Amino acid sequence: METLLPRVETMVVVFYFGLFAMSFDFISGYTGYLSFGHAAFYGAGAYFVVLASNGKVPALGPNTSFVALLVLAGLVAVVLALLIGAVSFRLSGVYFAMITLGFSQVLYVFVRDWDFVGSNPRDGPAVLERTDPFSIGVPGVDSLNLAIGQLAGDSVEGFLGVLNFSTAEVSYYMVGLVVLVCYFVMQRIIHSPFGRVLIAIRENEERAEAVGYNTFWYKLGAFAVSAFFAAIAGGLFAGFQRSVSPEETFYFLVTGDALLASIIGGFATLAGPLYGWLFDETITEFLSKRGEGGGLLPYLRDHLGEGTLSIEIFNGLTVQEAIDTFLNGHAELYIGVLFVLFVLFVPNGLLGTVRDRVGGPIGKAVADRIWGENR
Repeated sequence: METLLPRVETMVVVFYFGLFAMSFDFISGYTGYLSFGHAAFYGAGAYFVVLASNGKVPALGPNTSFVALLVLAGLVAVVLALLIGAVSFRLSGVYFAMITLGFSQVLYVFVRDWDFVGSNPRDGPAVLERTDPFSIGVPGVDSLNLAIGQLAGDSVEGFLGVLNFSTAEVSYYMVGLVVLVCYFVMQRIIHSPFGRVLIAIRENEERAEAVGYNTFWYKLGAFAVSAFFAAIAGGLFAGFQRSVSPEETFYFLVTGDALLASIIGGFATLAGPLYGWLFDETITEFLSKRGEGGGLLPYLRDHLGEGTLSIEIFNGLTVQEAIDTFLNGHAELYIGVLFVLFVLFVPNGLLGTVRDRVGGPIGKAVADRIWGENR
């Protein structure tokens, strides 16, 4: 399993970026309005956490609770979404996608050239100046807070008197907990009357307007909700990595990765984008050129041996050289091929296809089968 699954540190990345991809799916999958500028909210959340922790946000001290910072970052993104959405939702289709992309790129250039965020905003990241790690838990209750981050310090020994966790494992569970809570909140909103109106807008906006719904306000509300959770994802990114840069947050390709995860995992499934990003990261790590922490090359070395890898195949090309040339380090190439194949042959994505097979949400299908057998 170590060969197939990403490392624990990579899974933390899967969690927080998966949350961002889910927030993208919330607006794009359930209303049909593709937000190509969604990275603006991810970046806003990340930079807010860093700036507040560096004492550059008025009324917030550098030791403000991380959970509080996440919520505040989400609220900042809500305000930003209302401003952008008030203009963008006057348009639809590709025009909406392009205007949101434009807003995101404006913010990207602004932050990249803004000296306030760091000494070298264009080329270097904005780094957290506080030395103590962020903690996730109940603010004010030290026993219920656990530190996260790549530099979080010592591992947790004897947690609950039994379990021992490394620093990476603590981050895995605590970041995963935040993502799980956010997922359930978004899931509840989707299954509320508000969410049903969003689906009606996606299916036929004119009909939704005809029965009396002001679709503009519903779309704007959905945009604000998705921005809130995108900012939380950005805040988790900043808290774990302890630094941010414009290319990692505001750049339009960040939204492109969320789109990729949504298509592979399944649009309008909410959880699908997280599975889509897990699929992406699994392939990337498996074909990593570094060959560290599992992957194809270490696996073949363990099972084939150096003798087999040194066998000449053709014109001086050995087995290992063939692997390095055609597989290792070329994850993006194969992910691109898989992306095309998904669009052509699995248009509903991984989770969407499974739901089609079982006839609805997987949890409901399993529950119906269990209760049906017990009757």
